[in-house]
Amino acid sequence: MAPVYTNSNGCPINEPFATQRVGKHGPLLLQDFNLIDSLAHFDRERIPERVVHAKGSGAYGVFEVTDDITDVCGAKFLESVGKKTKIFTRFSTVGGENGSADTARDPRGFSTKFYTEEGNLDLVYNNTPVFFIRDPSKFPHFIHTQKRNPETHLKDPNMFWDYLTSNEESVHQVMILFSDRGTPASYREMHGYSGHTYKWSNKKGDWYYVQVHFISDQGFKTLNNEEAGELAGSNPDYAQEDLFKNIAKGNNPSWTCYIQTMTQEQAKQAPFSVFDLTKVWPKKDYPLRRFGKFTLNENPKNYFAEVEQAAFSPAHTVPFMEPSADPVLQSRLFSYADTHRHRLGVNYTQIPVNCPVTGRVFNPHMRDGAFQVNGNLGAHPNYLATDKPVEFQTNFKLQEEQEVWEGSACPFHWKAQPEDFIQATNLYKTLERYPNAQKNLAHNVAVHASGANPDIQDRVINYFGKVNGELGAAIKKEILELSPRK
Repeated sequence: MAPVYTNSNGCPINEPFATQRVGKHGPLLLQDFNLIDSLAHFDRERIPERVVHAKGSGAYGVFEVTDDITDVCGAKFLESVGKKTKIFTRFSTVGGENGSADTARDPRGFSTKFYTEEGNLDLVYNNTPVFFIRDPSKFPHFIHTQKRNPETHLKDPNMFWDYLTSNEESVHQVMILFSDRGTPASYREMHGYSGHTYKWSNKKGDWYYVQVHFISDQGFKTLNNEEAGELAGSNPDYAQEDLFKNIAKGNNPSWTCYIQTMTQEQAKQAPFSVFDLTKVWPKKDYPLRRFGKFTLNENPKNYFAEVEQAAFSPAHTVPFMEPSADPVLQSRLFSYADTHRHRLGVNYTQIPVNCPVTGRVFNPHMRDGAFQVNGNLGAHPNYLATDKPVEFQTNFKLQEEQEVWEGSACPFHWKAQPEDFIQATNLYKTLERYPNAQKNLAHNVAVHASGANPDIQDRVINYFGKVNGELGAAIKKEILELSPRK
């Protein structure tokens, strides 16, 4: 039986395109609620675009524990091999707008929501193991330089390279971005990384620093600069189409999940700070340890409701999983949830895709607000009332007093140091293993930087020359061929 067509308050409508007016051709009447309501809703059907990660694709799936890591983490969803948890994953580009091309040279967001019995766990990751910054105050500045010039409203290579060459701690991430890894072949064929260091604890109270890796079971595939540019013109929604069509025909992508762990004593001995987002943990020193696998097997039924309104935050965690003192991570704990309160409203966790599966959330003092739809805890007092006792779980108190911080409150700018080029140089050497990888890196940089002013170009050449002299020379040669100087 077909649904009855109604207006927004449920009243049946006989003719949706008829409008109330004076005579057949006279002016419209303000009393025509159906018309006014339709137009008013249409004017408001777009919500604010994400400042970053605006364009994305998503799917539901399932995570399964494959290996016991209860010695590292006491979270309930990891308690036994074979245990399964429903998930939702959103992939995205970072810097572009909602209509930008899926194949743009850009990091990719890789966020997964685990609907666990202890609440929602959001693992808000990227497809690169490092990032451009380690001082959170730089984030708005950095993102602005990757977007549009405020005067011309055009992407500006001068802004782009001026910032990066002035903040040399970015070089490791820029090396990855301008290799062919910066243009993944699809969302299915790329890896995901926590980037940040996290703190996980077992039920005995032992704790570890942890980094997480999602390794694609489809293999790791990339596009070269010209292939990515061609697809951007012929099919800017290429990655969205690829993900949706593969899942629709049952070719469900999967990722194997690993952790790296480090004790506090190991962290003290490491040649880099465990809280530095621009550094990786060498696998030879901190080997990968498998713990699970997740598969995406269900497309959303409605893109806006489930993908556009999906809200991830690294502050959404569960017992035995905590953030570390990584300053960029600490700032994200506030920033992500605050973005959702702006975009979706203070009750964004009541939207079905964001709603915990544990039943109704019970938090007596968090009440009211726009779009409150779950009953608002009814007649229960809006504070912790003495005559209305509540239960408090105590099974994760063992995490208390694991780290002790001491020192004065002081401003600190984590400025670039010569050692920031060590891992970038090592990365360049590893590219020797792959055909044309070093050549493509130089080419990709030169093509992009050739649009910048000559003084900025010289800084780009010097920036990469600190990584490797041959790399700097190759970039210089091609820049001068693409934009000859008088």
